[in-house]
Amino acid sequence: MADSRISLQGLLKDWNDREKFRDLSWSGSFDEYLNIVKNNPKVTRNAFQRMYDMIMEKGKTDYIDTKKQVIRYHFFNDDENNGKDAVFGLDVPIMKLMNVLRSAALGYGTEKRVILLHGPVGSAKSTICRLLKQGVEKYSKTDNGALYTFDWVDTNGENEWLFGKSNRIFASPMHEEPLLLVPHELRPKFLEELNRGYKGDFRIALEGELSPPSRYIFTQLMNRYEGDLTKVLSHVRVRRLILSEADRIGIGTFQPKDEKNQDSTELTGDINYRKIAEYGSDSDPRAFNFDGEFNVANRGMIEFVEVLKLDVAFLYDLLGASQEHRVKPKKFAQTHIDEVIIGHTNEPEYRKLQDNEFMEALRDRTVKIDIPYITKWHDEIQIYKKDFNSRKMRGISIAPHTIEMAAMWAVLTRLEKPKKANLTRIQKLKLYNGKTLPNFTEDNVKELRKEAKREGLEGISPRYIQDKLSNSIVFAQQMNKGSVNPFMVLNELDAGLKNHSLISNDEIKNEFKELLAVVKQEYEDIIKAEVQRAISADEGALARLCGNYIDNVKAYTQREKVRNQFTGQDEEPNERLMRSIEEKIDIPESRKDDFRREIMGHIGHLALDGKRFDYRTNERLHKAFELKLFEDQKDSIKLNSLVSSVVDKDTQEKIDIVKSRLIKDFGYDEVSANDVLQYVASIFARGDVKNK
Repeated sequence: MADSRISLQGLLKDWNDREKFRDLSWSGSFDEYLNIVKNNPKVTRNAFQRMYDMIMEKGKTDYIDTKKQVIRYHFFNDDENNGKDAVFGLDVPIMKLMNVLRSAALGYGTEKRVILLHGPVGSAKSTICRLLKQGVEKYSKTDNGALYTFDWVDTNGENEWLFGKSNRIFASPMHEEPLLLVPHELRPKFLEELNRGYKGDFRIALEGELSPPSRYIFTQLMNRYEGDLTKVLSHVRVRRLILSEADRIGIGTFQPKDEKNQDSTELTGDINYRKIAEYGSDSDPRAFNFDGEFNVANRGMIEFVEVLKLDVAFLYDLLGASQEHRVKPKKFAQTHIDEVIIGHTNEPEYRKLQDNEFMEALRDRTVKIDIPYITKWHDEIQIYKKDFNSRKMRGISIAPHTIEMAAMWAVLTRLEKPKKANLTRIQKLKLYNGKTLPNFTEDNVKELRKEAKREGLEGISPRYIQDKLSNSIVFAQQMNKGSVNPFMVLNELDAGLKNHSLISNDEIKNEFKELLAVVKQEYEDIIKAEVQRAISADEGALARLCGNYIDNVKAYTQREKVRNQFTGQDEEPNERLMRSIEEKIDIPESRKDDFRREIMGHIGHLALDGKRFDYRTNERLHKAFELKLFEDQKDSIKLNSLVSSVVDKDTQEKIDIVKSRLIKDFGYDEVSANDVLQYVASIFARGDVKNK
């Protein structure tokens, strides 16, 4: 038997990549860093350039949606985390975000704006920010995403007066780019030399200046060494910079709190009173903690949670940070920052911004990107399948269509009522989902989307659906149900509307309840069709029915008689049989001749190509044969007997065959297959059967 004990040393050996550690902890002189820059100028990219490149390196897919070219950026699939934070159905808003980032990376102006993600609660605004923060953190650990900063080093201990008694190393407090050490008057020639010979499109550009502490140390050393820059730079040790939200390096997050417990120093830093005694003055930059969120986010990004709930004093700091790339710490000159500023807000706060004339400056410095709710059914389904699937569920199953029906209702609540009299909201949902309907073209779908300007900005949040799915699963586990079905979830969704904190309008609640009834009817139609198909799934019987129909159609169109295989007599084509099949797919009496000629014409074309007609390639006829066979067989199976629980052996065998087909072909398990058969049997018992 193999040794199953875990070897700690073995795990550590696999985990500990010393070569990678050396790369991530590299340090060297300023001259050595210049060699790195010469070989790879992209290590000097600004925050916008690095973020844009990070997303693009994951790749993209172009596709056409309703005659519009759309790009899916793979970064937002979150493949590295198995799709934990994957964003679905927001390709168009993310395209707009990427256009802003690209423009900012190229220096076209949007780098001087606050990116504002605007949308209803639960529309993935925070998820997008979280992906970006995690992304820049991981990217800084890769070769392509490498970036560097520096420390001041007192190599021989002769500069205690400058670095402090307890410090031999003074780290750059804002993790600045080492090239900022080059004086402004030297930069043009310096950059020309660095960029010479580089064949790529990227060109190094230096903007900004050192932070107050680094500038102070630089100035003092220049005075001591009488302007000898080489000696000054001998006190510089360049090192690899790894961004980390947890360590507050290059990634900041700011969230509004109670006004009494929050002030602007949280953004721009505050005085370190313990160091005043060491350095002698509260205006000495070495005695100041440059640890506000703007400071720590330098070289990366800062997220403003519910940005429009901020006090006005904070918004003033935000204006300068976005437009000028500068912040104003207390008692110090404006300090350069290099970071992507992203905020997000909900609808009520944004309306306040629009109505507040004193916020005109902020509106002018904001690029708003709408992040609406999903309006495509299949994308909404993906959100819930990510959290509720067989990998995560233990001891209970989710019946087929449960998640789909919950997602359908969520999307229906977000769609505006169609203005076209001949279009229902459920049909609109199906059009958006890619289904073709008679008399509706892609241009009609584009028109529907265009006229519904607020579609996706209102309705039910995915969080509500997730909560009710969770409640249904827990209830089913407690009651030992074994399976969660759509009716359980839809009833839970209905019950929750009464106390929904975000819906106070009774008219809207009633409308949402009506949509639940629509979804229930849709589900009934789906399971009736599946049971019908399971009953009529006898391929041999379908083939015989098809052969019989085609023989009769051929005789009818060629004005011939049909040989009865049992009597051997020639008979007139069986009109009753043909019409019983054609009516299943709504072929009117007036069009029967045209339809039959079309069928024979198709068969003739296949024969010319040496092919035989197969009913399975004709979706409409296949459906008609299934419905006809179901009609002929349902009485012999006696599914209605399930309602009374009195089933004879022969009938039970037939029902077991149907059940096995539901499990094999439609994804049911034993419990959910029984539930569906019982429910559909009750429908048959009351004679409520539709040919869908």
